[in-house]
Amino acid sequence: MTAHRPLPDGHDGPAAGRFAPSPSGDLHLGNLRTALLAWLFARTTGRRFLLRVEDLDRVRPGAEDRQLADLRALGLDWDGPVSHQSQRRAGYDEAIGRLASAGLVYECYCTRREILQAPSAPHAPGGAYPGTCRDLTPAQRAERRAARPSPALRLRSTVAECTVTDVLHGEYTGMVDDLVLRRGDGTPAYNLAVVVDDAAQGIDQVVRGDDLLSSAPRQAYLAATLGLAVPEYAHVPLVLGPQGKRLAKRDGAVTLADFAAAGPGAAARALSAIAVSLRLADPRETVTAETLRTRFSPSSLPRGPWVYHPA
Repeated sequence: MTAHRPLPDGHDGPAAGRFAPSPSGDLHLGNLRTALLAWLFARTTGRRFLLRVEDLDRVRPGAEDRQLADLRALGLDWDGPVSHQSQRRAGYDEAIGRLASAGLVYECYCTRREILQAPSAPHAPGGAYPGTCRDLTPAQRAERRAARPSPALRLRSTVAECTVTDVLHGEYTGMVDDLVLRRGDGTPAYNLAVVVDDAAQGIDQVVRGDDLLSSAPRQAYLAATLGLAVPEYAHVPLVLGPQGKRLAKRDGAVTLADFAAAGPGAAARALSAIAVSLRLADPRETVTAETLRTRFSPSSLPRGPWVYHPA
């Protein structure tokens, strides 16, 4: 039975989970594992499952088509058309305008090097912005604008930290700084884009890698500041390579194309390996996404990373 929840934009209907890849290359086993988990979380809680391509930055020709094909090969489906962040800029501009009207936006002229070399930077927790441009005088601002006419825009945060509740991690408190809303080149920043998109699409469940857990307090605070609902979070363990580092192409056969090069049944073999890592299947058992759907329970998921050793 489909569960109906109030959506963040005020419309009533089925809420949603999502997977949001960047089309910068082929999905590796870690990406595919996270996609499967996002699909399982959504499908077992009566939610829609949406696919959003985060294409504001680097895009490699053909990558999106290959990613979609790989997801379908695993047996994943999604509701409605695939959305693209590059087509949603009006929403980001509107959100920044609302924050600016409330006096919560300021121009930042700092380069990355200047931020790292700022006297307060070593004392700023977790790489927090030290506030160099937060309270410039009009004369200082004019001087900096002359040297850098295309500044970034930052949020004028009113808190130092925020607490979120995660399905797997429980309560998590993290730092909130004056995060970037729009980069100097005019590109909307990641934290703003995902918050605006999730709310606009009725996404109330965010399942993603636990390397992004520290981003959740910033995004939750930004959502609340914009008057948007904060989604339910589930930050799932990453897949690591043999050296204990985040899985990457350097580790060998890690994509479906790599699996296909080793013989037939690439998607089935990859899905089985992922299922075993999630304690949803026995070794060498052939499974389908629908089979895993009937077995899935968040409480039984492993909490540590999966160290994958490519054959």
